[in-house]
Amino acid sequence: MTDLTPLQSQAQALIELCTARGLKIATAESCTGGLIAGVLTEISGSSAVVDRGFVTYSNAAKADMLGVPKALIERVGAVSQEVALAMAAGALAKSGADLVVAVTGVAGPTGGSAEKPVGMVHFGVMRRGMPARHVVHVFAGRDRSGVRFATVAEALKLLRETVEA
Repeated sequence: MTDLTPLQSQAQALIELCTARGLKIATAESCTGGLIAGVLTEISGSSAVVDRGFVTYSNAAKADMLGVPKALIERVGAVSQEVALAMAAGALAKSGADLVVAVTGVAGPTGGSAEKPVGMVHFGVMRRGMPARHVVHVFAGRDRSGVRFATVAEALKLLRETVEA
């Protein structure tokens, strides 16, 4: 299991920023299995900011909980820009949040391919009234916990950048 303690200061800063601006956050997580919401809710006072987290590990959960079209997943695969953005849009639509981050990737050590290697993670970030943002990273050379930890760190960074934009 990944020790998320080093990310608490980053989460604390995000919680304080969102509290000051009156913003709520939701997460839509696949490869992190709820770790982003977990590190946020480690912070006292996070209930003023964290609206909810969707753990949509399976393709069926992405479709059922977030409204990601099954045909889209079948066409481009779960680990894709299109699905990350659809997850973010679904989380925004199905929550009371102002700001969402969605992650979908290959944590490994199995499941990778030439097109979607172990460590590839797609991020979808949305804030009401702003254009959606997509980022993709390949966290190469890391074990499963390392990929997940790096994904949480990047998600927190992207959320903060979106608030400050």
